[in-house]
Amino acid sequence: MNSKLRKITYQLHLWLGLMSGLIVVIMAVTGCILAFEKELKHTFYPEKYFVRSVKNEKLPFSELKLKAKQALPDSLKLSRVEISSDPYRSYAFRSLKMNDEAWTYWGTYIYYYRVYIDPYTGKVLAVENAKTDFFEIVMDLHRRLLLGEKIGKTITGYSTLILAIMLFSGLVIWYPRKMNKNALKGMFFIKTSANWKRINYDSHNVLGFYAVIPLLLICYSAVIWNFENIDQWVKKTLNGKAHTEQKAKSTVPATGFSNQKMILDIVGNKVEKSLAGKNSALISFPKKEEGTYYAEITYGDKQYQNEQFNFDQYTGETLKHQLYNDKNIGNGTALRGRNYDLHTGSILGTAGRILYLIAGLITASLPITGFMIYLNRKKKKPTKRSHAKIHKRRHSFFQNSH
Repeated sequence: MNSKLRKITYQLHLWLGLMSGLIVVIMAVTGCILAFEKELKHTFYPEKYFVRSVKNEKLPFSELKLKAKQALPDSLKLSRVEISSDPYRSYAFRSLKMNDEAWTYWGTYIYYYRVYIDPYTGKVLAVENAKTDFFEIVMDLHRRLLLGEKIGKTITGYSTLILAIMLFSGLVIWYPRKMNKNALKGMFFIKTSANWKRINYDSHNVLGFYAVIPLLLICYSAVIWNFENIDQWVKKTLNGKAHTEQKAKSTVPATGFSNQKMILDIVGNKVEKSLAGKNSALISFPKKEEGTYYAEITYGDKQYQNEQFNFDQYTGETLKHQLYNDKNIGNGTALRGRNYDLHTGSILGTAGRILYLIAGLITASLPITGFMIYLNRKKKKPTKRSHAKIHKRRHSFFQNSH
């Protein structure tokens, strides 16, 4: 390999690493904490997520929503509800309003509450101020460094791009100058019998190589979330001439509307019926006059494997129904729908999430081991030539002093 190219690549890798190392560590550690967030929450807070007994029928959806709304402070609006096919799970209603112009985590969330309801009795199991929830704070630290949408998201977005560049430059450095048996062994194995400097060096090179593929997938999916222009370009390019469907809209009635309770029950019944044999459902409530009830029903642990509904908020009529494997949605739209699963590893199931957790732990170590390599090279012992110069200076000093 060209030595000049290698030197340039090393300098690029070094200085980008020094610039973004701390941010990469923060994003990696928080990502590891969030890898099994759902399971951890169910373990730590079972009284919120599970009911004590199951009955034959659930209360009407409109009644459950009303009880959740009444449990909120200051009559705040509900924005969505999460439902599970597990009969022992509670309904989780959410009330959220954000300020994208804020500069801090506390300013970003004007209010954020979750209300957990027993669907059989209507009992409020918990009212949670999500702004103080540990996992929510960790999530915001992961996405925005607690610095708001404009500043924090920009920093993490560009840090992700830098990480992607470092992964490619790291591959160039990882490949040995001369290929032989020892070099080949050093590419894939850590020499544990060596001194700590060599172990640190091997840990950085070898573990970094093994984590490259999941890290590149994580970087890609994060870039798609952080940069709308890149997101749109990828979608349009891969969709090609595929027909892009228009968003569904409710037909605003000419006269007054007073059947909201009935419509809520119609939508709730349709979702419950479609949920049979599947995993979970998410229903988002309409925000505008032409908005719809949007329902996303997930088949299993992979979020992209779902079917989506749009219901007219004034009639309950199904305006749109789309399956994740619909061949007409276009490759770009299909890839975008898999972005969450690409980022979390759930696209490969539980094994993928474990693999990503390990990759996250490796990522957290790379800036540290890399910095140690940098320090070790700075403290490198003087060469023979340097020793000769030092000896000559000392000799000249003693001669002059006498």
